[in-house]
Amino acid sequence: MTHTTMELPMEIMSDGPVLLLSGDLDVRSTMQVRTAVRELLGTYGEVTIDLSRVETADVTALKVLAAATVQAIRDGHHLALRDPSPAVRRLLHLSRLNRVVEVHRGAGPVVADVG
Repeated sequence: MTHTTMELPMEIMSDGPVLLLSGDLDVRSTMQVRTAVRELLGTYGEVTIDLSRVETADVTALKVLAAATVQAIRDGHHLALRDPSPAVRRLLHLSRLNRVVEVHRGAGPVVADVG
């Protein structure tokens, strides 16, 4: 599955239960991301969103990921973020969304507190 449009600088691809985001994760891409996450959670019980290729992010988009995490838990599923850049990790921390989302660095353990 690939969702791309000319006016949105976000590319979304899936590889099994992994959603790979590339480009700018911001208010312009939230609807695409929300739809892609819902589709994967409808198929897989555990989904990982790979943020390693996300260049920039804003709080609105990160709130969408946090809301998806909460909904996944309510539905008995699991959603985690993988490899956010230092800037995205900092924004998660400053917005306190790091208390809602689960963040992994690579295949390693969960990052308890991002700072």
